[in-house]
Amino acid sequence: MQNPSYFPRRVVITGIGAVTPCGNSAAETWSSLSAGRSGIGRITRFDATGCTAQIAGEVRNFDPARLLPAPLRPRGESGDPLVQALTLKDVKKFGRFTHLGVGAAVEAYADSGLDALRASLAPERLGVNLGVGLGGLPEMEATHDTWKAGGFRKISPFFIIQIAPNLLAGQVSLLLDFRGANMSVASACATSGHALGEAAATIARNDADVMLAGGAESTVTPLAVGAFAQMRALSTRNDAPEKASRPYDRDRDGFVLSEGAVVFVLEEREHALRRGARIYAELRGYGASADAYHLSSLAPGAEGSARAMRAALGRAGLAPDEVDYVSAHATSTPGGDGEEAAAIAEVFASNKATLNVSGVKSMTGHLLGAAGAMGAFAAVQAVYHGIVPPTINLENLDPVCADLGLNVTPNTAVRRTVRAALSNSFGFGGTNASIVVSRA
Repeated sequence: MQNPSYFPRRVVITGIGAVTPCGNSAAETWSSLSAGRSGIGRITRFDATGCTAQIAGEVRNFDPARLLPAPLRPRGESGDPLVQALTLKDVKKFGRFTHLGVGAAVEAYADSGLDALRASLAPERLGVNLGVGLGGLPEMEATHDTWKAGGFRKISPFFIIQIAPNLLAGQVSLLLDFRGANMSVASACATSGHALGEAAATIARNDADVMLAGGAESTVTPLAVGAFAQMRALSTRNDAPEKASRPYDRDRDGFVLSEGAVVFVLEEREHALRRGARIYAELRGYGASADAYHLSSLAPGAEGSARAMRAALGRAGLAPDEVDYVSAHATSTPGGDGEEAAAIAEVFASNKATLNVSGVKSMTGHLLGAAGAMGAFAAVQAVYHGIVPPTINLENLDPVCADLGLNVTPNTAVRRTVRAALSNSFGFGGTNASIVVSRA
């Protein structure tokens, strides 16, 4: 039974939006993940010649000013219809992470069906918590080049608006007339996991009825790719991009940097039921912790990660054997995958023989600040559709992982009832977030 003291107001998920390397919508992204299709390819956003890593998970063919399938009217029938996510003027004004994040947020909002009821909803009860890890790095690099070439007068007056991480949440709030809590979390690769948990807590404590929550990132740039490559953190399988990200495989050689955005509509359960909303899943629990061990490596046995998982389960009121799937952080790094797997095996020792675990970064790459929401996306869809997405490129299971006895769902999706799922996200600085979702 759910712990009534943590989420006294229950929180459900009623809308989903995604703009990822695997698709420009939630439906396209889920179709790719459930089919085991990779979205990773050669870098096209800049010339990566000379870099040891020349592959990434880029969002392709996305138009931030695309026409929406149907006009939205977040300010009621008397207001102008919202027929585009961003205008062409906005495209020039905002950074790429905002473009991607707005696309996912508007899709989630449209998917929720809330727009049809806006005249009866108080905008002060609608909030936003959208996390961004690094902000407008592409714009920083480009503006520095512009300044070096042309001087101060060539710097865009929109530069600060392009790079500030919270401008995504601000633009979504403005666009959709959400006047409640408005904030942006930044906790490295756990960013959007924390954003989801804190947004749920906002609803639980009765500060909002609806929250748009998730994250966005766009850092496929020379400096970011070059810096991670210099850390020897990235895969160098440049001749086989779709096979480069391979969590749990003996021959993995690093992660693949990616960009994208995933956003959810979180809603108080009774509020959703009264309006007859489609409910994908219930957000049951949230755990956050710190390793206090190392700035860029997991603690031995992922001790801090295990504490986050246990906290999320405890707050959900669920025993480990009531969880059927873990959407793992699983970046495809030589050390991290094994440490997290050890923590999962410890937390779920009672049911690891029947538990499915998978790493969708094998298909999406690592979305950094949006990674937590991407992992939660897999968990929510698994609960809703009864399909566990696979870990692809798993040809030779790492003996360390094999000895743990976990089923890491190699290469092919599994159809099964998923009563509840847990999603992990961990970040530099030793920060951890775990989310538990269940059938509503």
